[in-house]
Amino acid sequence: MAESTSQSSDPAKGEELRDLVQRFMASLAEFSRRLPFDVDLQKLCSITTLAALAITLAFAWKLLRTPPEQQRRQRRRPSSSPNLSINNLHSDTSLRSSEVCSSSGDSRAQCAVNEFFQPLELALEQLVRRKLNEGRKVTCRLLGVVLDETTPEELQKQATVRSSVLEVLLQIAKFCDVYLMERVLDDESGERVLSALDDSGVFTAGGLIRDKVLFCGTENGRISFVRQLEPDWHVDTNAEIIHQLTRFIKYLLHVTPDRPQNTASNVFISASLEQFFGDLDQR
Repeated sequence: MAESTSQSSDPAKGEELRDLVQRFMASLAEFSRRLPFDVDLQKLCSITTLAALAITLAFAWKLLRTPPEQQRRQRRRPSSSPNLSINNLHSDTSLRSSEVCSSSGDSRAQCAVNEFFQPLELALEQLVRRKLNEGRKVTCRLLGVVLDETTPEELQKQATVRSSVLEVLLQIAKFCDVYLMERVLDDESGERVLSALDDSGVFTAGGLIRDKVLFCGTENGRISFVRQLEPDWHVDTNAEIIHQLTRFIKYLLHVTPDRPQNTASNVFISASLEQFFGDLDQR
């Protein structure tokens, strides 16, 4: 009788394993598309990848074979310390996730995949560093990216730093040499921009340097600045400037609410600087 029960459960576990493999490969493909650089999917089938996949499946299969009673006993073990720490909170979160996954084989397979990719919930500093892709110098225009204003004419009246961009900008400055630049119509506009940046605290917080805020009188002047500085990244809102720099700059971020068609492979699109560097899903 027991032997018959064991034989009938083997096909069910086989189905769970096949389902887990399919979900894992789908998640792996999705993860590769989220990276800020192209990945050859054929290379994912290399011997190294297959070995890693085999190890992962072995652990997942062991997890699936754990009797529900044993899993419940493990969850009921009291904590050795009454004080809550970051590790304890992470453990509690994992246990709650395991409870949800124990309802069926399908949900356990999905949960195993989700837990495998749990480290993707990264802090902002880690997200920025990953998106920079080892870049060490960044040039960035001010209008429409760091400032609320979008035209040089507006800078003749006021300059307002966007509060939402400050944290990301300072994180970028931790890893990169950052140059800010803009076209202005008069010297007073430049002083107004510097004053707004100073009031926002970006110079005193570390990373950004006042002397690396550059001003020019034409759009071609900004192109000249970027060509001379030879950054790894340039951020701009002008589609024509992005197009002209495509051949010379490794990575370009076009900040625009639209989705331009037929962009070069080294050009990324985002609605804002903070959205691109703060969101792993942005491409």
